[in-house]
Amino acid sequence: MTVTTPSLAVHGGRAELDGLPDFPTWPQSGAEEERGILDVLHSGKWGSTHGDVVATFEQEFAQAQQARHAIALSNGTLALAAALRAAGVGVGDEVIVPPYTFIATAAAPLFVGAVPVFADVDASTHLLDPAATEAAITERTKAVMPVHLAGNVADMTAFAELGRRHGIAVIEDSAQAVGAQWGGRGVGTLGDLGTFSFQTSKNMSAGEGGIVTTDDDELAGAVYSLVNVGRVPGGGWYQHAAVGYNLRLTEFQGAILRAQLARLPEQQAVRETNARALQEQLAGVEGVAVAPLDPCVTAHGRHLFIFRVPELGDAGLRDAAARALAAEGVPGVSTGYVPLHRNAALVAETRALAQRLGQPVPEAACPRADQVSRDTLWLPQHVLLGSAEQVAAVGRAIAKVARSAHELA
Repeated sequence: MTVTTPSLAVHGGRAELDGLPDFPTWPQSGAEEERGILDVLHSGKWGSTHGDVVATFEQEFAQAQQARHAIALSNGTLALAAALRAAGVGVGDEVIVPPYTFIATAAAPLFVGAVPVFADVDASTHLLDPAATEAAITERTKAVMPVHLAGNVADMTAFAELGRRHGIAVIEDSAQAVGAQWGGRGVGTLGDLGTFSFQTSKNMSAGEGGIVTTDDDELAGAVYSLVNVGRVPGGGWYQHAAVGYNLRLTEFQGAILRAQLARLPEQQAVRETNARALQEQLAGVEGVAVAPLDPCVTAHGRHLFIFRVPELGDAGLRDAAARALAAEGVPGVSTGYVPLHRNAALVAETRALAQRLGQPVPEAACPRADQVSRDTLWLPQHVLLGSAEQVAAVGRAIAKVARSAHELA
């Protein structure tokens, strides 16, 4: 039986989402955020050294992620750098990172004088491959940073075991994975330290912001000191036990994040329902591959909806597919990351650092990251907050574009 595919909107056909309401915008806020901001404003205690809003948020976030400690700070990028320093990573050390992620993951080691070393990803999940990671370990390796990309969770059973066996720190980059769990445990508690981001696009947002989680008292104290100009918890104002930064979050941001955290479970339930419906809708569509979900991922962060279009990628038509989906009315379609081992600035700085240290420049052959960078598309998390009707229309649009490769050439 021949399946008749409607003409693509990019070529004059009717857009699949034509006539439907606009998707929810992001970030979202309500009376709770407004009330919290005004309470801080009128209190006169705008900084976290004098107020208790950030401290309360830290306690609530730690409880939500099942962590013993949570230390809030200015952004997710510096959360990574603080976690690395707290773990003792410094000049000349090597840190293994995936190449398919945001630039901050690989930049953070450079901030502390360490050399980022790229290990390849699993092409089906876009996540750091434990076997490739182990192959990249040298006597200089001090840490590995698996990234829970899009809210999916890296194999933390394998990475935790790898860290124990080789005596290296495991730092979870959970910027996109608030609320995610592996085996019933919150991400950010499965390695030595975890980091999160509250940048504008994230599922919890204060415009900017970040947080570091750990179950280790000593590591928590080290992060606190780095965030608070070298002070120690309970110490004097001018008692600087270490050289630290001022990375503190404001009470205004703490108020916003308390409201965002309270709203998160309800929003995540909607994202989860819609993501699963979209996965089921696309399961039988030829030319579309959605990442399989490991049974150990007991809660997905649902920050992005990622899928691959391998045939279109091989034909050099992935970008044309993205434009076609936008014409169908699908919002926020992205072609994803350029692999970081191809980023000229990172490569140059890494090479220069290694040469200054008299160390070999790490090899950076990551063919699977190169492959997925050519055929990946993703949708932002607020698309998953749409109605069932809207999400079903997105699924039809993806199927329509995938089945119309001949029209994209």
